[in-house]
Amino acid sequence: MDNDHITRRGLVLGCVALMTSGCATASWPIGNPFSSTGSPIRRREVAYSGSEGPGSIVVNTYERYLYYVEDEGRATRYGVAVGEEGLTLKGNAVVGRKAEWPSWTPTASMIERKPRLAQYAGGVPGGENNPLGAAALYLYRGGQDTYFRIHGTNEPWLIGQAVSNGCIRMTNEDIMHLYGRAPVGTSVLVI
Repeated sequence: MDNDHITRRGLVLGCVALMTSGCATASWPIGNPFSSTGSPIRRREVAYSGSEGPGSIVVNTYERYLYYVEDEGRATRYGVAVGEEGLTLKGNAVVGRKAEWPSWTPTASMIERKPRLAQYAGGVPGGENNPLGAAALYLYRGGQDTYFRIHGTNEPWLIGQAVSNGCIRMTNEDIMHLYGRAPVGTSVLVI
């Protein structure tokens, strides 16, 4: 191979280096209770000074981070993909159900917005080709399913973007990490 040839690996690594070299932490609209530095996607422990108690989940859709609140002013921060403008759940919810390798069926409103999803109206069984990935936390309010999920993805390159139909996507590795820590009944705040 000659030195003038660009490989796919070299191009991808170069793009990743460029994207991460100029990263800056976005600020919260009303004070940031988290101090966050470093890679924008990689799971890491960060300082936390918000009012949510240990064991709570906080999703900041603006920053595209999910925080699992720990003891002693700490949180585990995960990079996430969020819903497109206007499609994200806001406010309080609880984890009402959990599933590993869940099946998925698009809702009628999803199919209306994206007609190509009609091909999946009969459902997609759990597995590597399922858009919910390795696991899902089902968000409930007042005992009712909101149809919003925190779930894995088979498109990890979309983490950090606003691309979904409203759900919060995580890498499969990160959703399995969170899945093991967040039992049914876990408090969730989406801001």
